[in-house]
Amino acid sequence: MPTLPAESANIARHLPLMAATQPDVAALKIPRGRTSNGAIDYLCLSFAELEAEAAAWQSVLAHAGVQRGDRVLVMVRQGLPLIASVFALFAHGAVPVVIDPGMGRKAFLRCVERSQPKALLGIPLARLFSHVFRTAFKSVSIRIAASGSSTARCPNKNAPTQLNVTDSASNELAAILFTSGSTGAPKGVSYEHGMFSAQVELIRRTFDIQPGEIDLPMLPIFALFNPALGMTTIVPEIDPTRPAAIDPAKIVQAITQEKVTTSFGSPTLWAKIARHCQAQHQTLDTMRRVLCAGAPVPPDLWEMMQPILPNGKLHSPYGATEALPVSSIEADTVIHETAAETLIGQGTCVGSIIAGNEVKIIGLSDDPIDSLANAFEISSPQIGEIIVRGPSITQTYDALPKTTIKAKIAPDWHRMGDCGYLDEQNRLWFCGRAVERVETKQGLLFTEQVEPAFNQHPGVRRSALIGLGERPHQRAAIVIEPIDPSVIKSSSKCRSLGRQLRQLTKDHPDAGRIALFYFHPSFPVDGRHNAKIHRLTLAEWAGEKATGFDIDPRKR
Repeated sequence: MPTLPAESANIARHLPLMAATQPDVAALKIPRGRTSNGAIDYLCLSFAELEAEAAAWQSVLAHAGVQRGDRVLVMVRQGLPLIASVFALFAHGAVPVVIDPGMGRKAFLRCVERSQPKALLGIPLARLFSHVFRTAFKSVSIRIAASGSSTARCPNKNAPTQLNVTDSASNELAAILFTSGSTGAPKGVSYEHGMFSAQVELIRRTFDIQPGEIDLPMLPIFALFNPALGMTTIVPEIDPTRPAAIDPAKIVQAITQEKVTTSFGSPTLWAKIARHCQAQHQTLDTMRRVLCAGAPVPPDLWEMMQPILPNGKLHSPYGATEALPVSSIEADTVIHETAAETLIGQGTCVGSIIAGNEVKIIGLSDDPIDSLANAFEISSPQIGEIIVRGPSITQTYDALPKTTIKAKIAPDWHRMGDCGYLDEQNRLWFCGRAVERVETKQGLLFTEQVEPAFNQHPGVRRSALIGLGERPHQRAAIVIEPIDPSVIKSSSKCRSLGRQLRQLTKDHPDAGRIALFYFHPSFPVDGRHNAKIHRLTLAEWAGEKATGFDIDPRKR
């Protein structure tokens, strides 16, 4: 059994503990092709082997001059390089900086420049990238190659096979992780070791995850939880820069072949997988749970997943990079209790508050609030801004003091930036992002109260509520992404679909107020989940370039 400092909160401590208690259990499986019979061929590492790989990385880092507290930008491939290098950095007391590769070059470079990493741990292309865009990487003085196995390149051929875990305090900076930037520029979130540990325990307890389970995480960063949870990680065949381009057949093959029990992915990804399973009459018999998040789960996806998971359930945890998980809801509750309410304008229920967290609803404000005493708390079920505090809630944004002030309320509350309310059962309902609310002379409109009504139409792929003009005198409009792209090329087809949607929503308390329609071929979405709609971008498009259709209700 490895020896660890008694008081250490270092999140890396979990890997040597798992390597000691289940050394021969598979920790990681990386696809490397197909066998002669068509099965996925995996490179498999046990927990003991994964720890040895991470320990070799730690030797590489020390030899390169990385010291405790140094920030290290991690630009490696998903799977073994990501997990082993990040756990090596944790153990070493260094701070991994992890930025989504799918956010776009300009946003990526801004994040690099702001986070000021001392070292770059990257594949050859990443190291070349750092030289080409040297201004953004000017803080980098150490470049470490991340191609191949670290054990093969370890400078110390007699390097230990166990991690040397630094004695880290609970409030010591552990990592900088970035938000998706769906309603603004991506922000670096400062994670402390104690917050990571609390997050692991909340996830373990909430979803009853047991050591020995098998996970296929379709967001690479979520694989970092698995060594702490004692789960085997199956690396999915997916391009993290283009997650929506997944081949669902490959994901289903991995799930069935490796007897996967749990998986995390966005509604966009699971909708593709569900449609594939429906078409092929396949079920995912080994799955105990699917965690679906990144955007609200559409009502029809809950229904689609029921027969596909005969021995499991779909869950949707609610949270953000700054606060995860806050609450969670599962399929039975949605299908039998809340889905009908969503369709009539009540918002999307995101479930019961997870034990350890506390949620309040306060009056909407775009201004900083310095203390809870200066926030106006709203009683249920009025809609306001959601704030939360708990053991896994982050406290600061990296190098963004003004943003931190605006997002935090003393002493320890985080403003989610979301609107919602608590119902009589103390369940949380999400109504939309605060910045995306529409303020008209007739009152407020929220995306999750309006869009589900339009999304019911079989010709609508998705819709987006937008506001034209300045608050509080905006005009509400709806942007439609039709399933049939030919609709957009014909004014008559647009008007016809608009009239159908007016008829469908005429009695809806909120959607029935909207008469201005725009039609867009493919919504802009976030790079991380390919699920969060960039509604503010659509509002700019509609205000500057697009032709709207004002559907007169008298001409139905």
